[in-house]
Amino acid sequence: MKIALAHDWLNQMGGAEKVLECLVDMFSSAPVYTTIYAPDLMPARYRQWDIRPTWLNRAPLIQRHHQPYLPFYPMAVQSMDFSGYDLILSNKSGFIHGLRHLPAQQHICYCLTPTRYVWDYHSYAAREGLARLLNLAIIPLIYRLKQWDFAAAQRVTYFIAISKEVQTRIKKYYHRDSVIIYPPVDCHRFNVSAELVGDYYLIVSRLIPYKRIDLAVQACTKLGKPLIVVGDGRDRFALEKIAGPTVTFKGRLPTSQVIQLMANCRAFLFPGFEDFGIAPVEAQAAGRPVIAFAKGGALDTVIEGLSGLFFYEQSVESLMEAIEKFETMSFSPSIAQANAARFSVERFKQELDLVIGKYMAMISQ
Repeated sequence: MKIALAHDWLNQMGGAEKVLECLVDMFSSAPVYTTIYAPDLMPARYRQWDIRPTWLNRAPLIQRHHQPYLPFYPMAVQSMDFSGYDLILSNKSGFIHGLRHLPAQQHICYCLTPTRYVWDYHSYAAREGLARLLNLAIIPLIYRLKQWDFAAAQRVTYFIAISKEVQTRIKKYYHRDSVIIYPPVDCHRFNVSAELVGDYYLIVSRLIPYKRIDLAVQACTKLGKPLIVVGDGRDRFALEKIAGPTVTFKGRLPTSQVIQLMANCRAFLFPGFEDFGIAPVEAQAAGRPVIAFAKGGALDTVIEGLSGLFFYEQSVESLMEAIEKFETMSFSPSIAQANAARFSVERFKQELDLVIGKYMAMISQ
């Protein structure tokens, strides 16, 4: 069976790219089709892959500023040539599910989320702080993209969702059924600390609006609790302005240092509404509990009272209450680690192999 992989864009690292790395490991001979590719912004090992970007990759400044080219992505995706392949496996958060294929070819879409800024544009615009006039200009485009996105989803042979939240959205927006396979998390590389070494809370994240790192910064500032923030992004300057003396920004760190910080933190804070969220699983793999906003993927990955604690309003006050409650409780590192094992790389590969085998067998009958 000849397989091709398809990915939205390769100019930044995130959870989608961690999934892609696992897919490349599983199907090492499969080329990776993508809309744009910026080798200097991606890990060096990616240069060993067979990556095939579209014509859109030649657009001015697109590798560092891809958002202004939003209207062109559907055309770029549909220009991809998948002739000669039996199976196309797409790793989708944007428009890649709209790729064209022949009736004899099968397209399995591993759906990280239905395109967020198409189906939930008003929330996205509010988070990004888009100007009113710009909003008025964009809304007609969003309407056309929504029509295209729905039609594109009907061409997918089978959908796989990454969480219950995403499965619900696939049904709501695309009117399609899906099975759930949780994303792969490399649990083995994290150390479990027998004793609590540090007295700090931890965040590891891109510093962008929808992650809601501002809630954790303000909550720990008001409570006078030590907070270490690992990561970078366009929100960093604004976050540093509202942070008190107990909040430390480390920027991007080597993996070895992140692992050590996770193993020794008091708890990992996860204030955003995420489709899944790999970092909280990594923290549990290190034996540490998670304090998470009770929505989205966190409901799949955190066990209330055993591997962490939820807060139920996305507000500073609600997070502060959860932190204060957390400090009256105790959590077992071994329970957190056992919970994280449910999301291992090995489990992901086994489940994906089974689903692909099942779907291809159904087609051949």
